[in-house]
Amino acid sequence: MSQRILVIDDDTDICLLLRRFLSKNGYDVAIAHSGTEGVATLGTFKPDLVFTDFRLGDMDGVQILSHIKEKYPHVPVLIITGYSDIKVAIEVMKQGAYDYITKPLFPDEILLTIKKALNQTEEEENQTFATKNQTNTSSSTRCKNTQAKYIFGEGPTSQYLVKQITLVAPTNYSVLIYGESGSGKEAVAYEIHKQSQRASGPFVAMDCGAISRDLAASELFGHEKGSFTGALAQKIGHFEMANGGTLFLDEISNLPYDTQVALLRVVQERKLRRIGSNKETEVDVRIVVASNKRLIDAARSGKFREDLYYRFNEFSIDVPPLRDRKDDLMLFAQFFLDKTNAELNKKVRGFAPEVQRAFQEYPWPGNLREMRNVIRRSTLLSEGDWIDARTLPFELINYEKLLFTEPPPATAYPADSYIEKPQHTPTVVNRPAATSKADLKSVALEAEYDMILNVLKQVNFNKSKAAEVLGIDRKTLYNKMKNSNLLN
Repeated sequence: MSQRILVIDDDTDICLLLRRFLSKNGYDVAIAHSGTEGVATLGTFKPDLVFTDFRLGDMDGVQILSHIKEKYPHVPVLIITGYSDIKVAIEVMKQGAYDYITKPLFPDEILLTIKKALNQTEEEENQTFATKNQTNTSSSTRCKNTQAKYIFGEGPTSQYLVKQITLVAPTNYSVLIYGESGSGKEAVAYEIHKQSQRASGPFVAMDCGAISRDLAASELFGHEKGSFTGALAQKIGHFEMANGGTLFLDEISNLPYDTQVALLRVVQERKLRRIGSNKETEVDVRIVVASNKRLIDAARSGKFREDLYYRFNEFSIDVPPLRDRKDDLMLFAQFFLDKTNAELNKKVRGFAPEVQRAFQEYPWPGNLREMRNVIRRSTLLSEGDWIDARTLPFELINYEKLLFTEPPPATAYPADSYIEKPQHTPTVVNRPAATSKADLKSVALEAEYDMILNVLKQVNFNKSKAAEVLGIDRKTLYNKMKNSNLLN
């Protein structure tokens, strides 16, 4: 039996077009042209969902929702509203509406929202991190979310990652973790430790890219007092600190070559000697290493010891970037929001639809670390119950303007659908018009344009990295992009 949807709108044409659109997608649809007629239809039609315009001739969203919830409290209500009414629509959600959808509307968005509203039970709502209808989420669940250090997600990609962790954790294998910066490599390493037989021992992390070349050996193996200039006291190295547990070496490819030689000996013999000491100390440490580069390539180019690579590569795990985990994207977002709410003592409930769309379209070059920072910033700036687009960073909401590509083909909308096409298309940035006079200045400007464009593409349009590669500061890069019409 088809699920029933009641559409309430005082525009006859919209009702007819919407009924045709939803009927084609397998729903049994009834229409009402006023709030009064809609309330009367409830008893005879008994809908599974109500789809209503916020502004009706005889009622507004608050009144129609009150009538529906009085008789059918479990029927989800979707509100159609213009952007100017979003604040009011959010207030209606507080009183029991399931969600609101802003104009212009898109077919995929409507169908997805309807399916979620019809299929999501009250129990599922209490267990999900989704941004919809957070008022029913239990306080104990939210407390649990804020206490967790990390989550791995529920989508197929995330579950495959969890399966690999579960498989290798109980062994004593060395593990090599690959992943982009910010993708959660240390979280994977810690989860391996937590599920291993060494869970009661220490977990010690060391970032090999954050220490100077001269101090790398001292940080790993320790040193004795007076063993070199500046060694004013004895130091215990990371290996000894991790004895009986797990040592995580992040960005292992940055470790100096001479330190790699000493590291190989310690890994093989399970003995180390502090710098300046003649005494050997036995260590029992499981090693997990991580890199954002393929170590085999570094080994073949002579930058990383090949024998050390094979010693570490007993089992390898690839951590997928956030752009490949779109199924879990809003789950991660809600997780960071819950933690930030607890940190700032705020009660932001979720993300406005335009923010969710922006999140889905953005490639997240900084991965989970970037998302966490974006949400912490937006939560701090938010003054209401929902994070809206005004609180997002410039790079995120203007990402399409920085793509420097032709616009995508026009979306095909059903001929009989009332759904409006987008009123604003992304700005297309073109190369500065060539001058008829091939003077030195115009040639130099064109070359500069090409250089900036190529570097931006190489760093996935991260302007901080682009400025670093170009050898200029971020402000200068912005000015040059503005002068070349790259931000128009």
